[in-house]
Amino acid sequence: MFVFGSSLVDNGNNNFLQDSMAKADYLPYGIDFPLGPSGRFTNGKNVIDLLGDQLKLPSYIPAFNNPSTKGSRIVHGVNFASGASGILDDTGSLVGRVISLNQQIRNFEEVTLPDLEVQLGCSSRESLPHYLFVVGSGGNDYSFNYFISNTNVSLEAFTANLTTKLSLHLKKLYSLGGRKFVVMSMNPIGCSPMAKAMRPKREGCIQAQNRAAHVFNTYLKSMVDVIKPQMPASNIVFVNSYKIIRDIIKNPTSKGFKDTSNGCCDVSIEKGGNGILCIRGGKTCGNRSIHVFFDGLHPTEAVNIWIAAKAYASNLKSEVYPFNLKQLSII
Repeated sequence: MFVFGSSLVDNGNNNFLQDSMAKADYLPYGIDFPLGPSGRFTNGKNVIDLLGDQLKLPSYIPAFNNPSTKGSRIVHGVNFASGASGILDDTGSLVGRVISLNQQIRNFEEVTLPDLEVQLGCSSRESLPHYLFVVGSGGNDYSFNYFISNTNVSLEAFTANLTTKLSLHLKKLYSLGGRKFVVMSMNPIGCSPMAKAMRPKREGCIQAQNRAAHVFNTYLKSMVDVIKPQMPASNIVFVNSYKIIRDIIKNPTSKGFKDTSNGCCDVSIEKGGNGILCIRGGKTCGNRSIHVFFDGLHPTEAVNIWIAAKAYASNLKSEVYPFNLKQLSII
């Protein structure tokens, strides 16, 4: 499995970026992860770890930026994702250095691929059809770009540009040999504690932000059908994590959740936080499994378990389209 995207799928690449504020290599991040704080932006496993469990991968996918990710360590895949990054190259610049989706794919092509060919003793054209390519990016392009920039571009035009760029990235990976693709939807960013804190007197989710996510996801799902004929012998699966999380928020008790509004760790600006990430060494709630959000933006491991399970085995086309990852993995 090769992984590209933002903090929802980053497993430690940003740990190695000196001048980045988007890091999760400290407690309480990783409080429930077997290896402790690792750079995953949640309390335990992220959705990639859990998909790896479902797919019976032998170990955690290593982070590209880790100097030890080379040689035999790359045979089962590499994670290139970077917290705060986006589809657009300038997304995330306000937190310092991040690795854009563009650069992530360059890292794959220029560094990992030649090494992989040596390790496997065959061309990437022969080996890559056996790998899953997971792309989870887009949310930051709205939260930390569109909604804070003084742009006059309409939401539809911005989204069309974004999904066009994303389709070009998928075609690039296809041209390198990839044949099995998973694209993750944008989460309901308007329901995050970060979004709600901007309008504390209003109940419920911020509709403008959720509408942006909904528009992006609609484009993304239709893109699956549009570009598949342009990529012969490929398969693309759309995982609707937006719906999976919204269903939990709308009916939490039936799924074992209680708190759908508050982050589990302390992110308060009054105590030196930034309203998004956990304060280093700060307090955290006792029962993380009943919380939807761990910090101001990212879901708990408990939510990630739901997303991974649905992605792997759901037969509902509204959750995973056109079929699930279990079916994709055996094609």
